[in-house]
Amino acid sequence: MSDFVVLIPARLSSSRLPNKALADIHGKPMVVRVAERARLSKASRVVVATDHADIQAACQAHGIEVVLTATDHESGTTRLAEAASILNLAENDYVVNVQGDEPLIEPELINAVAAQLQQSCAPMATAAHLLTDYADFIDANCVKVVLNSQHNALYFSRAAIPWPRELMRSGAEIMPKDIPVYRHIGIYGYRVQFLHQYADLTPSPLEQAESLEQLRVLWHGFNIAVQITPLAPASGVDTAADLERVRASWPDILK
Repeated sequence: MSDFVVLIPARLSSSRLPNKALADIHGKPMVVRVAERARLSKASRVVVATDHADIQAACQAHGIEVVLTATDHESGTTRLAEAASILNLAENDYVVNVQGDEPLIEPELINAVAAQLQQSCAPMATAAHLLTDYADFIDANCVKVVLNSQHNALYFSRAAIPWPRELMRSGAEIMPKDIPVYRHIGIYGYRVQFLHQYADLTPSPLEQAESLEQLRVLWHGFNIAVQITPLAPASGVDTAADLERVRASWPDILK
């Protein structure tokens, strides 16, 4: 596998959990814990891209490479495009975007997404896992993805897709058995050239309707390669309850 860089977008403001990136997890800020997990992958470099001096200082205090980016980015993806420019990454370099609220991220998942990107002709890659729970299938907070025969994404949605018509007509609240249902995992790989190109793409109506920025890529005709991972990853941190769950499981989950 060729070298790749992990970039971690981390902004200070968070509507559901104020100052989330700096939340303490057993003596270190969450963003530092994320970077430490990413360092266990095969990445040649791990860099935090932030909008705030407090996060920058926290990273520097723990020996984590960090760059300070603009405060007005519409998404983590455009923040990473700026970070790639600051770091002078080459157009043919590979970047994996690890979210700054994923302190339990598996290093092997990072490696798998990087490998999927490098093996594919697609300019972007992501991951998914097989969904087996009906409640998740119909949950709008659980994003699903439908694939083509080359394991490229056809569509992402908060709706239940693919829709097994006859099964759903029957009223049976069970998962379809004749076609796989995949849950999208929010980790992305990019070729740096495309990362810069994405920053110039106009938002799409599908992206705005579903509130899923990856739909901008499909709308403009680009492929997203999807790595299927056998296990569901640990959940990220969105709320105070999520943070307490991570704190409680921290000593055991990393054994």
